[in-house]
Amino acid sequence: MKQLIPFSLATLALAAHADDVFMPRVTIDASRISQLGIADSAAEGTVTQRQLEARTAYRPGELLEATPGLVVSQHSGEGKANQFYLRGFNLDHGTDLATTVDGMPVNQRSHAHGQGWTDLNFVIPELAARLDYRKGPYSAQYGDFASAGATDIAYANRLTRGIANLTVGQHDYGRALLAASPEAGSGNLLYALETMHNDGPFTQGDNYRKVNGMLRYSEGYVNNGWSVTAMGYRAKWNATDQIPERAVAAGTLGRFDAVDPTDGGSAYRYSLSGTWQRSDDDQATKLSAYAIANRLDLFSNFTYYLDDPVIGDQFAQPDRRVTTGFAASHAWHHHGTTLASTTTVGVTAQNDNIHNGLYATKARQVTAVTREDHIVETSGAVYVENQTRWSPVLRTTAGLRADRYRFDVTSDRAVNSGKASDSLLSPSVSIAFGPWARTEFYVNAGTGFHSNDARGTVITVDPKTNQPADRVTPLARSRGLDLGVRSEWIRGLQTSLSLFRLDFDSELVFVGDAGTTEAGRPSRRHGIEFSNYYKPFKWLALDADLAYARGRYRDADPAGDHIPGAVEGVAQLAATVTPQGPWSGALRLRWFGPRPLVEDNSVRSAATMTVNGRIAWQAGRNTRIELEAFNLTNRRDAAIAYYYASRLAGEAQAVDDVHFHPIESRSLRLSLTQTF
Repeated sequence: MKQLIPFSLATLALAAHADDVFMPRVTIDASRISQLGIADSAAEGTVTQRQLEARTAYRPGELLEATPGLVVSQHSGEGKANQFYLRGFNLDHGTDLATTVDGMPVNQRSHAHGQGWTDLNFVIPELAARLDYRKGPYSAQYGDFASAGATDIAYANRLTRGIANLTVGQHDYGRALLAASPEAGSGNLLYALETMHNDGPFTQGDNYRKVNGMLRYSEGYVNNGWSVTAMGYRAKWNATDQIPERAVAAGTLGRFDAVDPTDGGSAYRYSLSGTWQRSDDDQATKLSAYAIANRLDLFSNFTYYLDDPVIGDQFAQPDRRVTTGFAASHAWHHHGTTLASTTTVGVTAQNDNIHNGLYATKARQVTAVTREDHIVETSGAVYVENQTRWSPVLRTTAGLRADRYRFDVTSDRAVNSGKASDSLLSPSVSIAFGPWARTEFYVNAGTGFHSNDARGTVITVDPKTNQPADRVTPLARSRGLDLGVRSEWIRGLQTSLSLFRLDFDSELVFVGDAGTTEAGRPSRRHGIEFSNYYKPFKWLALDADLAYARGRYRDADPAGDHIPGAVEGVAQLAATVTPQGPWSGALRLRWFGPRPLVEDNSVRSAATMTVNGRIAWQAGRNTRIELEAFNLTNRRDAAIAYYYASRLAGEAQAVDDVHFHPIESRSLRLSLTQTF
């Protein structure tokens, strides 16, 4: 039994803590859980609920920034999916970052706006019991979109106390939350209801309105129990999309102005899911299933009057879908005197029934139909993974995953209709040496993939230009290699260092005038990540996460070999202070550096830096007052930058320019939390 602790039983023991979430308090213990003897690489870990609560997040998606080296930003209205940067990638809205919430996939395949669309606006941070993360294609349990990284947010089954929260802030920000988990029969009924409004600093406010809720019934514990969960989310918003630098320099546009004031959108997400788990010393079984209904109506205008000088270039990308799926796994544990192992066999399946399109619009009214499609995308996978401790200082993880995809597209143009399929085998292996002097070393190698848009697998004619179009490979292979070290040799200090390389057979690139992604050239990234957590005193915790990556295309092209948008340097520095008494606070600096915006590196973005902070006062046993501050130094940086051609009203011809979306100006939020 003891020999098995570093493996699946340790994971199950850790997961058991997800049953209960302690309501946010001032005197939290934000210590990190040691990963020695547990993690398979230096680039994976677990973030506890107390660590998540200590963070200052402008929007729910920023919870993922607890993953070292990951940056979450936004380039449009608040209701739109976030922008992600990790390991030298501009991941657009989630491509190559597999994200799940309570075991349900968040990435949306063959999406109208971008492959792997990841909308986290439905997440309620107070319910997040744990965040697990890993980077690189080194686990057979992860498939599509997981090559750069994978994150999983686990919700609680129970709250130790109910919570009522009211938050107000600048830019017409308001939020209310009510959550509790009373006993019901032989289990617990967890409920939460959230409403929010936010205008942001923009000249035309975002007017982001959302209503969000969940209801869960559970019995037992995470490793020996079951639960059924229903979630619902609806939102509407205006959008200030990226604007051209030339207009800001000339004074015709302010930093927070919009070119097209009718951009924006609406979205909803409804889901029903269930999980069942049983485990003992010798085996563990897990079953889960889900059904998710998503809808998005998105109106954007990135090129203004480039294509149509009269009515403009606004376009709509509606997407509605029903996603169903299940996952099942069984693990056998072997206990020996010097050798212990766990072998896991699993199967997953997912089906997406999708209706989406691309329309030309003016002020959200359709003027022309570019394309309409009905897509049925089905996938299934089986995998086997073995974890073995061969001696006190050697353990291995080896896995093999087999994926099968089927694409069925019915387009409004018969020439763009058709069926396609693809299969892929993905082996992986990890070796951990140690610990010696509380220090471990890791070697990781593996292959993964991302799926491409189903429409691209059968396309014949570009529906916008009517020119012949090349089909894309359904599944694009990735190959990764990591060398790492993790040490807790110095008392109070947890540090990890990773050297990585990641190759893709096909890079996904952003297309400005279509607002989507397309398959492109093969690429390679290699870099270094250095993560540190230091707790010199019981009341002080310090974080320092640094990363650098170099991304290049691997083929020969006169245009150049730099990857537009590929983030190079990333840093996060933080201090959390939790002294005895009613006061606590935190300060966090986030920086991501300049990036090439064109293949020959002749145009680059500027760096972006923000400093956020929080201070809290425990007014009584059940009452807390907290002040959060965002962009304390009021930097005038950009959350995103692209380089492409556009034309403003009155311009005679197209102009190549940098287009950017500003970070939010300095703002404050004051919240009152009452527990019961």
